[in-house]
Amino acid sequence: MFKKNKHGIQVKTPEQLGKMRAAGLVVGRTLELLRTSARPGMTPLDLDAIAEKAIRDEGAVPSFKGYQGFPATICASVNDEVVHGIPGDHRPLREGDILSIDCGAILDGWHGDSAITVAVGEVDPALTELMRVTEEAMWRGIAALAVGRHLSDVGHAVEKYVRSQGRYGIPHEYGGHGIGTEMHMDPWVANHGKPGRGPKLEAGMCFAIEPMVNLGTERTRVLADDWTVVTVDGKPSAHFEHSVAVTDNGPWVLTALDGGEARLTELLGGRAGS
Repeated sequence: MFKKNKHGIQVKTPEQLGKMRAAGLVVGRTLELLRTSARPGMTPLDLDAIAEKAIRDEGAVPSFKGYQGFPATICASVNDEVVHGIPGDHRPLREGDILSIDCGAILDGWHGDSAITVAVGEVDPALTELMRVTEEAMWRGIAALAVGRHLSDVGHAVEKYVRSQGRYGIPHEYGGHGIGTEMHMDPWVANHGKPGRGPKLEAGMCFAIEPMVNLGTERTRVLADDWTVVTVDGKPSAHFEHSVAVTDNGPWVLTALDGGEARLTELLGGRAGS
């Protein structure tokens, strides 16, 4: 029922990709709702409740809640929190914060996974630039997902772009992953490395591409809650992610509302998949 190639990577049929697209749209719409909802005075727990209702109202199930004991629907990581922040109500969002929101949903047995970083009110221009660099690095990685290329081309594209933009830290312990009938599947997708290595990409493969970029050092540590990852130097971090299918027509961004067409048209000259 679920085909895998010789490297153990799940290869989806067109029908299965259609189901992944449906799950991806649930996530994409939920994140757009959260993007417009995040404002000073709200708590991450408030946003978590909004996300759970939105996902369940579409007939889907939050994929993070209960995953390896994680207690919430979204990961909400504020400022120096890199990833896996647990939403709470002890600290309302403040003007000038940046908030990374990671969200996943299961629909008809298939997963969607995506993340955005949003500004809470007016933020320092250095943080606006950090978010821009991180999001653009994600798109450069997505654009490398072409049939016949190698998996390491993704991480190389991410790293090359980030390094071209200044002195930023790329945490090497965290990266993307395969996605399909499970949220986290083989293979690991690094955000750094040399090109031309690893498995060749085939139509029907799906990956979550998710760079995390720090304003300072790449070094991180995990807090006592065993989930929240923070920068060692206390400087802010940004995180963007999309679930993407490799197709014969180019990358199909399953969690982007337009399938990635607008951005990939700019990067690839119109070669966006579907």
